Amino acid sequence: MRGRFEIKLPRRNLLHLTAGAAALPAMARVARAQAYPMRPVRIIVGFGADGTADIVARMMGQWLSERLGQQFIIENRPGGGTNLATEAAVRAQPDGYTLLNLTTTNAINATLYETLKYDLTRDIAPVASMVHVPVVMVINPSVPAKTVSEFITYAKANPGKLNMASTGNGNLSHLSGELFKMMAGVSILHVPYRGSPPAQADLLSGQVQVMFDTLPAVIEHIKSGSLVALAVGTPTAEHADHW
Repeated sequence: MRGRFEIKLPRRNLLHLTAGAAALPAMARVARAQAYPMRPVRIIVGFGADGTADIVARMMGQWLSERLGQQFIIENRPGGGTNLATEAAVRAQPDGYTLLNLTTTNAINATLYETLKYDLTRDIAPVASMVHVPVVMVINPSVPAKTVSEFITYAKANPGKLNMASTGNGNLSHLSGELFKMMAGVSILHVPYRGSPPAQADLLSGQVQVMFDTLPAVIEHIKSGSLVALAVGTPTAEHADHW
């Protein structure tokens, strides 16, 4: 795994991106005609600082600022499983000056919640795909396991003694863990947190023992040996090589 991140977008994708995730097509054409952007643009993130979504948004914001000569300001709005952030973006003026950093959680919410204050396919216009981020299974070094099979064996021999952290109910971290538990047939208590940083803090201290998180959020802890990576949730290791 390499500790670098590159963003390469053709110019036409850049123009689409800066049209704004919440902008209507007609408004986007007007914005481009007026040498968009004429003022700072905000990027709303549905998670707290230092998580993967925040890291990606800040890198993209800096990249756009350097090329377009305007500030791209990150606005963190955690809570409600990204629903609060999405609602804020939907309520914003459709003028191209509000972008929303969508994640897998937004797609999950469309089926997880019976009622939402927005329609994801109607109210949000996707304009660019930024990154593909793998999920990694990490454990506290105190767990006597070096492989997934060893972890499963230990979990079955110690039912109810392991705790699984997640970045919140219903998001990718949580559902990845629940899928693992179901497929492995193990009993592990789920402990939801408000984002990755507080979950990682308890994982590092041993308050919880296992977590499924995105690779950028835990890569430095893996490199330092503070956490042990057991598996990467991608078809091939190639998808994780860019981090």
